[in-house]
Amino acid sequence: MRIFSKTLSNPRRLLFCLCAGLLLSWFTLKGTGLHANLDLLCQLHRILSTEADLLSQHSNSTGTNSHLSHLKDVKLPRILYTKSDVFNPQRTDVLTVTPWLAPIVWHGTFNRHILNTQFHQIDVRVGLTVFAIKKYTRFLNTFIESAEKFFMVGHKVNYYVFTDRVNEIPNFTFAKGRRLVVLEVPAYERWQDVTMRRMEMIRDFSIKRFVKEVDYLACVDVDMVFLDEVGVEILSNVFGALHPGFFEKSRNEFTYERRPQSSAYIPVELGDFYFAGGYFGGVIEEVIKLTNYCHNAMMADKQQNIEALWQDESYLNRYFLSHKPTKILSPEYIWNNYYGSPAVVKTKRFLGIDKIYDEVRF
Repeated sequence: MRIFSKTLSNPRRLLFCLCAGLLLSWFTLKGTGLHANLDLLCQLHRILSTEADLLSQHSNSTGTNSHLSHLKDVKLPRILYTKSDVFNPQRTDVLTVTPWLAPIVWHGTFNRHILNTQFHQIDVRVGLTVFAIKKYTRFLNTFIESAEKFFMVGHKVNYYVFTDRVNEIPNFTFAKGRRLVVLEVPAYERWQDVTMRRMEMIRDFSIKRFVKEVDYLACVDVDMVFLDEVGVEILSNVFGALHPGFFEKSRNEFTYERRPQSSAYIPVELGDFYFAGGYFGGVIEEVIKLTNYCHNAMMADKQQNIEALWQDESYLNRYFLSHKPTKILSPEYIWNNYYGSPAVVKTKRFLGIDKIYDEVRF
């Protein structure tokens, strides 16, 4: 009885006894003796002993010997929110997903609280680039102050300001984890050259600096103001924004570059959407690919004395034709009041500032 009690208290011994009993029954039926299969029983005992020892070591590990000891405890916050209803989508008046399954972000299609919780877990770092060249420095104060209220609130942000007038950049007060980085760059005589050369500058600084400092980069125009929240819902591998003047237009109305000799050429039978040149981004590696493509295409055209119809915007649209964005932002994210107030645009998150272009561009 004492031996039986010890066997029950030792899982390894109990397992061996059960297996041995089954083998003995099988040997008896086959007419073979125990002595002829003693080696097999010994091998079975060694295997079971080794496995049991390994399991015991793993379960009794203090954390220093376990092969899982490098993993951190995952603490999941409790988030309360209304359950989604597959039969009642939040928006039925607009397209919310592309044929290649990229989401199109509209007001009412996401829960910012859920998204913020997810991105806080990875401690995301976001870079925001603007070009304050020549007279465009006048827009920087409004841009930064409104961004502090509405852009990526609660997350780490680096504002990367490209400028030829470093002395004109004002001082700002930032929330914790947010800062201004002033990058001195040359100006160009024509505003068209400024807008085209920014692809080259973003590429070069992304390679040299941004890749070490941020996870995502958003590249926008400085002559804008944030009027509503713009958060981590925009972040994706590579994203672009629907141009407010063309999101309701047909393909043949898009102002793509139509000259076949240009690197930005898109024929009339092709094209998904018309993207605004003043809003794109993604993970740093993808931004490098995008800006490098656009810059090289511009330089190839320049060798032929060609300038695409809408400069960098034309090359951006050509890039997105072949390299589909993984997320698309609705016109809420780059609106201009001269397009009115369509019913589908529930909010104007990022709005162009009224100005006289001839006065600020030269």
